[in-house]
Amino acid sequence: MTVSGTVNKTGVLALCVVATAAWTWNRFLNAGSPDDVITSVGPLVAVGALGGFIVAMVTVFKKTWAPLTAPIYALLEGLVLGGISALTELRFPGVPMQAVGLTFGTLVALLLAYRSGMIRVTDNFRLGVVAATGGIALFYVGTIFMGFFGVRFPVFGAGSWGIGISLFVVIVAALNLVLDFDLIESGARAGAPKYMEWYGAFALMVTLIWLYLEILRLLSKLRSRN
Repeated sequence: MTVSGTVNKTGVLALCVVATAAWTWNRFLNAGSPDDVITSVGPLVAVGALGGFIVAMVTVFKKTWAPLTAPIYALLEGLVLGGISALTELRFPGVPMQAVGLTFGTLVALLLAYRSGMIRVTDNFRLGVVAATGGIALFYVGTIFMGFFGVRFPVFGAGSWGIGISLFVVIVAALNLVLDFDLIESGARAGAPKYMEWYGAFALMVTLIWLYLEILRLLSKLRSRN
């Protein structure tokens, strides 16, 4: 495993995401009414989300399969990103492009901060980020479960609490990028097997996709207040 090899694999996964996202976005552009857009891209989002989750779980537990499963995951998630971005564009024109810019801006800023030593991955830093990420995951699962019983939480709205929670989640998602950088660098330094380049690229792509979706959610909330 090398850092340059992982960067190359990340580029391949990014192209896979862009390819299917662009295809989904093109379906949105060619759709007529808003109802046509939902009919056109809605099923793609569902297929991509379910398939992507299954493939991601397989990759996590079978790291040796990453050279095969990581590109499949990227292609499926491209459907999700393209579809959700299209649906967001319907309500808040321009927000998806802003979210893309902020996502990559955050990636570059944190990479520079990590490489310069401004951010160091200590045990306490890693524990804090992992704990916060786990807490967010449990909260999301809990809200989905409670939603089946008609319980809604105000944190998903555009009020002050909702925006504050979204900002916190964006920060946690961004800090996960630092853990990904450390995973890749540590793996290369330890001489990890070659397939770990694909796994490192997969981990980075998962975080970037999460970060983009959370930034998209935050910007949508802010736009709805105007």
